[in-house]
Parts: sequence; structure tokens; C-alpha cells
Amino acid sequence: MEKRAPQAASLLLEKLLLLAHVRALPAGAGGELPPPAPGCCDTSRFERGDLLEVPRTLFIHFGIYLGDNRVAHLMPDILPAFTDDRRQLQQVVTNKRLVLGVIAKMASIRVDSVEDFAYGGSVLVNRMDRLFKDQVLGSEEAARRAERLVGATAYSLLWNNCEHFVTYCRYGAPVSFQTDKFCETVKMIIRDQRSVLASVLVGLASIVCLGLAPSTTLPTIFIPFFLWMAG
Repeated sequence: MEKRAPQAASLLLEKLLLLAHVRALPAGAGGELPPPAPGCCDTSRFERGDLLEVPRTLFIHFGIYLGDNRVAHLMPDILPAFTDDRRQLQQVVTNKRLVLGVIAKMASIRVDSVEDFAYGGSVLVNRMDRLFKDQVLGSEEAARRAERLVGATAYSLLWNNCEHFVTYCRYGAPVSFQTDKFCETVKMIIRDQRSVLASVLVGLASIVCLGLAPSTTLPTIFIPFFLWMAG
């Protein structure tokens, strides 16, 4: 039981983070890219080895600029498990491919154009440098690290995501500040007695009113309780 609690808590956090990584296509878009933000694809302001970031509604997507309108970035993707066809793999990752990749913990470090990488968003450059200061590697070293890692890779929302990839390439250490911030927020919520009580009531109501099996609902009661007690 002691070994299962941390694993269950990690799984819970990963499923919650999944909601923040789904980039839903606009209704009726048919898989087409949204129109680019003004100036987002002006590659003249990028240099090889730059760390690019695109703010989304709930998260930030990261990549390393390789030059010639190419960006290396890590994306959850199930397709590499089924084919080696580069033409298929190079197509824009759909929501279905992304979600199945997260569930299967599979991803690819792929190279796309700035427009495809930005996916209609604004692109920011090297904003994380101020957090690492003396740890910034040379631009060429960052780009070469990214190029060496291109291809299929394991994926974890908590331990190996796009931010881990770019911080390893540019700063030499895989770090994810947005994941750390999310985990701290979840821990604060879980430590709140009212949240624990709400989880207990929801779990009990699911058993009594909806007829769900205790094996399904009890983890929603005990995991927050144990984490709250441990905190």
C-alpha cells in the first residue's frame, strides 16, 4: 500500500496535466492550422540555438530553433509506434495522436517549421535565460543537442515533456517549471481540508448514488487524504 500511494498520486497528476496539453482544434477547422499571430513567423529575429516558447491558454510549449525556419520540439505522439514512414510522421500531430501518445507514454522529438510549431500563437525568445544566467550553453551546442535527440522517445507529463527537452539542450539540465508549479498547486489544493472533505463526499456519492465499484472510487478518497496527512 505504501508503494502504491505515490504511484497512484503520480498517475492522478499526469491525468490532470493531460487536460492542459490538449490543443483542441477550432470547430470546423478540419485539422487545418489556425492563422498565425502577427510577426510570429518572422525568422529574422531568431538565431540557431534559441529557446522558443509559445504561450497557450493553460500551458507553454517549447522548442529549440535550428535555423532555416526549423524548430525541434518534443510532442506526445502515438504514430511512431505503428509506422516509420517519414511523410506520415511529419504531418501535424492531431489531438487524437497527441492524447494516445500521452496515454501510451510515447513521443517524438520532431522538426517543424516555425509556423507549425507556433500553431497560431506568438513566439517568445530566450525568456528563460534570466533564470539560469551562467548556465546558458553555447547556441551551437544547444542546437546540436536538439538535433541529436530527434526521433522517437519516451514521454511523461511530469518527468519528460517539451520543457525538460529544451532546458536540457540550452542549459544542460532537464527542468520543467510549469510542471513544478502545477504540482505545487495540486498539493495546496489537496492539503486543504475542504478539498479532502469534498473528495470524500464525491467518492461516497459515486458509490451510493451511481453504483460505482468501491475499487474505482476509493482511490479518489484515500489518495487526497494520505497526501494531505503527509503534507
